[in-house]
Amino acid sequence: MIEIESVSHSIGKTPILRDISATIPKGCLTALIGPNGAGKSTLLSLVARLETLQTGRIRVDGLDVGTTPTGKLARHLAIQRQDTTIATRLTVRQLVGFGRYPHSRGRPGRADREKIEAAIGALNLGPLAHRFLDTLSGGQRQRALIAMSVAQETDYLLLDEPLNNLDMAHARGLMEFLRDLAARHGRTVLVVLHEVNYAAAHADHIVAMKDGRIAGQGPPETQLTAETIERVFETPVTITRSAGRPVVHHFG
Repeated sequence: MIEIESVSHSIGKTPILRDISATIPKGCLTALIGPNGAGKSTLLSLVARLETLQTGRIRVDGLDVGTTPTGKLARHLAIQRQDTTIATRLTVRQLVGFGRYPHSRGRPGRADREKIEAAIGALNLGPLAHRFLDTLSGGQRQRALIAMSVAQETDYLLLDEPLNNLDMAHARGLMEFLRDLAARHGRTVLVVLHEVNYAAAHADHIVAMKDGRIAGQGPPETQLTAETIERVFETPVTITRSAGRPVVHHFG
């Protein structure tokens, strides 16, 4: 479980997060949704300690994010950022191998190599494993980065806009894969999504944000209502249902 208590964050004099408190349940896929500038990526970075916590407290399975040694935290939590910069003359396999560093400390053994190959296979990257990153499409690089985080094999996986650059088939496949990680393997997945219907179709838990505050949290059935979506995104929507889950219609 991720416990976020009274977290605020500012850049200079500009407030980004305002007294955020939320609970991310363990073993579930939780979607962070909200408009641009809501503070979703900042909150994700604070949970992963990529940003320094200014006020409040964050705990991951009881580990205080502010004080836990980096090496220990990296064995519990992996993150893929939206703005990751990578060396283009790495192969896909080399990049994915970096995910094992918290375990291998640069000296991978057989178990590490098995985890690397498993992550490559899980993201359907086998035919690309030998390719350099600068020869790949944006979507292929995105999947390679996700595979690196998966190879880290942590109980908690944080992904910031992982569907960027992915076509329809790969976006659906990735969400099904993440759902399976939670449902069958007990991993806790926290993912920032812009398209609310991916959250509606796959998430167990929703945290909606607006203007640096929590606008709602709970299961999709209670959060993906016309009233909540219109309040958070300031656009008219209608809600129908498919396979027992809400579908948000927002195209005119």
